[in-house]
Amino acid sequence: MKHYLAILFIVVTLLSSDIMAYSDNLLVSSIQADYILVEKSARRLTLFTRGRELRKYKIALGREPVGPKIKRGDNKTPEGIYFIDARNPESQYHLSLHISYPDKYDLINAEVLGVHPGGSIMIHGAGEKHAWQGKFHTAFDWTEGCIAVMNEEIEEIWQLVPDGTMIKIIP
Repeated sequence: MKHYLAILFIVVTLLSSDIMAYSDNLLVSSIQADYILVEKSARRLTLFTRGRELRKYKIALGREPVGPKIKRGDNKTPEGIYFIDARNPESQYHLSLHISYPDKYDLINAEVLGVHPGGSIMIHGAGEKHAWQGKFHTAFDWTEGCIAVMNEEIEEIWQLVPDGTMIKIIP
């Protein structure tokens, strides 16, 4: 009887789960992320839903990854709390999700410093130019300040991350 109850518990847990299936090690899901954490020093992007880790991805950053983005052309990935505010299905980097950098604090800081803050910071794929590197595209930082994942991964992130999702980028 105990075995039947344990099996029933497992079946009910699996059926009631938000997660529908795994395909080629990429998650196919009916749920969506409500928070993104980017850890620059760990080269990691993690999606969360309701406080639980959903997926992790290895990332490449801007060519000058240490420190927050200050100005256009500094090749730094911003640090702070932003939001996904647009998406580009025609991106030269396969697909891209726009990050709301610069925010009002970044604009004030740039004005005080007398510089242009830059913009067009995205989470994007490797595109055709870097796709040949496969998983090794994260071996070095190659973007101009964006956060890059493999093309297959941006397809998954595209599905899991709705517009308005908060993204926290930390050193």
